[in-house]
Amino acid sequence: MTEETKTIMNLNSLSSVGTSKNRKRVGRGIGSGTGKTAGRGHKGQKSRSGGNIRRGFEGGQMPLQMRLPKFGFSSRVNNYFKEINIKNIDGMKLVNLDTLKEKKLITKSVKKVKIFGNTEVKSKISVEGIACTKGAKHSIENAGGKIIDTKKTVRKEKTSKEES
Repeated sequence: MTEETKTIMNLNSLSSVGTSKNRKRVGRGIGSGTGKTAGRGHKGQKSRSGGNIRRGFEGGQMPLQMRLPKFGFSSRVNNYFKEINIKNIDGMKLVNLDTLKEKKLITKSVKKVKIFGNTEVKSKISVEGIACTKGAKHSIENAGGKIIDTKKTVRKEKTSKEES
């Protein structure tokens, strides 16, 4: 054998000497060094069995996580709102809340949707009752699609009835 083959590390040549320590055996007499109190000291909560202290507890002092200021905000208004990229609806003929739920693009709890994106659309899409950004509206209309906002048409009908 040459010297090169001796220096190569192989799985069968690895030794396990010093890789793992024996666990500390406590409470085995005064001569062991960890007898009597078994490394727990004298008295106090941590010396008792089951005497654990919860995470973040500082001995009655106000804990750090309670001293620091809180920040952030979670709006309850837009919990049922979802945005959809125009790429995801390309190929659909009719787009409304029901068809988006059928295609599993939105969850059942969603009540408001907005379409965004400014990419080229190949199919004619008719959008009903869903808000669109300017870019998405432009893309849909360029492909020959139409946007029917049911909310606006309902408002116009109500205002025209009230006027007469």
